Amino acid sequence: MIYTNMAQGEFISRPNRFIAQVDLAGERMDVHVKNTGRCAELLTPGARVWLQRSGNHKRKTGYDLIAVEKDGQVVNIDSAAPNAAFGEWAAQSGLFGYKPTLYPERRFGASRFDFYIEQGGVGSFVEVKGVTLLREGVALFPDAPTERGVRHLHELVAAAAQGYGAYLFFIIQLRGARYLSPNWETHPAFGEAMRKAREGGVHLQARECIVTPESMAIGREVEIRL
Repeated sequence: MIYTNMAQGEFISRPNRFIAQVDLAGERMDVHVKNTGRCAELLTPGARVWLQRSGNHKRKTGYDLIAVEKDGQVVNIDSAAPNAAFGEWAAQSGLFGYKPTLYPERRFGASRFDFYIEQGGVGSFVEVKGVTLLREGVALFPDAPTERGVRHLHELVAAAAQGYGAYLFFIIQLRGARYLSPNWETHPAFGEAMRKAREGGVHLQARECIVTPESMAIGREVEIRL
């Protein structure tokens, strides 16, 4: 996936989860943060950030915060990017067969999953989670408690029990993770739900991404340790 109309700035502060203050060419301005997670390890004062100019002149903010530099590499924090990148990748990966049909936002039970993928009469529900937290080479999810994420895992187990394919994909929006693990400290219930999901037939997979300020593409598979 490709971004256009990009500009480089410097992060100042984050007054709330939707707004960040940045220095852009010497001007202090509010920009929209396209990630409601904490991102506390990334959005630190003085960090280099990349912004995309909005084409909507009716908005209060003229830019979206897309990426931030951390330890010498670019980390994408756009919460819409993992689904977009996964959709591009899944269509040609071969994992779901030859030329599968992807349907976004399909409901099953009490949940709406990111994708329903069908090929040759076989259907699979897929939930995609973006990962931006890396500590000592370990990718961690979630960075904040997510009861919705726990529910998704329970619903994927139910889908698998009814004969559907069931997948949870972690899209790591950076490079260099040695492995991915549940963030037991932040939300142990999510880790337990991951263990039960794997036992219940849900396919768990993590992949890192090749990230630049203007692009993000899915790369190699990363081990998951529970």
